[in-house]
Amino acid sequence: MKITVLGAGAWGTALAIAARRQGGHDVALWARDDAQAQQIRSARENVRYLPGIVLPEGLQIVSGDAPGFARDADLVVVATPVAALRALLKSLSGLRQPVAWLCKGFEATENGGGWLPHEVCAQVAPGLTAGVLSGPSFAQEVAREQPTALVAGSPHAALREALVAAFHGPALRVYANDDVVGIEVGGAVKNVLAIATGLCDGLQLGLNARAALITRGLVEMTRLGVALGARTDTFHGLSGLGDLVLTATGDLSRNRKVGLLLAQGMNQQQAVASLGHVAEGVYCARTVVRRARALGIEMPISEGVVALLDGRLRPADAVAALMERSPVSELD
Repeated sequence: MKITVLGAGAWGTALAIAARRQGGHDVALWARDDAQAQQIRSARENVRYLPGIVLPEGLQIVSGDAPGFARDADLVVVATPVAALRALLKSLSGLRQPVAWLCKGFEATENGGGWLPHEVCAQVAPGLTAGVLSGPSFAQEVAREQPTALVAGSPHAALREALVAAFHGPALRVYANDDVVGIEVGGAVKNVLAIATGLCDGLQLGLNARAALITRGLVEMTRLGVALGARTDTFHGLSGLGDLVLTATGDLSRNRKVGLLLAQGMNQQQAVASLGHVAEGVYCARTVVRRARALGIEMPISEGVVALLDGRLRPADAVAALMERSPVSELD
């Protein structure tokens, strides 16, 4: 299979490596600018985003005409942040090959709302055979061939099958699911909840508090997803509970790290600057809350994260606000 991965960040690079190593596919990894492509080609390593991982022989590093490389592939994987998805999908709008994106989050809009990736696709490239590849995964572990499971989400069986054929192998299992809404809501909201969990751990509130936060966070995620048309059972799977647990507790999680830094007294700008990488939860937290409010959905943990990021609450006050809420039934 001929695969083009558009975006040479950590996750795009890791999946390009996995497709080449595990499946022996013909893989091209596209970098946004020529200088980045040349640096990766010369070092045979993505020093900036995935240091220490040697690229396998035969993995091509390219730049330039992204739609041209896409037209030459059997499968196109878009590995850009949510903010760059619209422009890239628009450039691919006439493509007949299946297209999958990896990004997790909501695209912010001028009116304060936001769109999930499949909604962006419907607006700019409705004719694509498209979907999402998601699930609990750190790029470094996938690149090192440590066991991982992902979920291929699309209403199109052809795309689900292409993703399984491209990436399923000895160290990477790929499951299929047609609930794109549920998969994308899980991928977006878990980043916001991971900030809250990092804060909880940074304040040394204990394992009881962490377990409560993750569990009630899953309830928030499910509420929003179901209101947007997702199936409840998707949130019990890899892209819901699985990705939430990984991102909220894993030491490689950038969103969790933001919460830890906020607990130390940093503000949002200082915490993000110290990372050196994108933490999607910071950028989509407000959009998640606004979308929930528009639907009449209560998301108190996510609301607390936004208040904290905006500087309206101190870390200890955010925790107190959650604990002082009136008691309700667990099933409400």
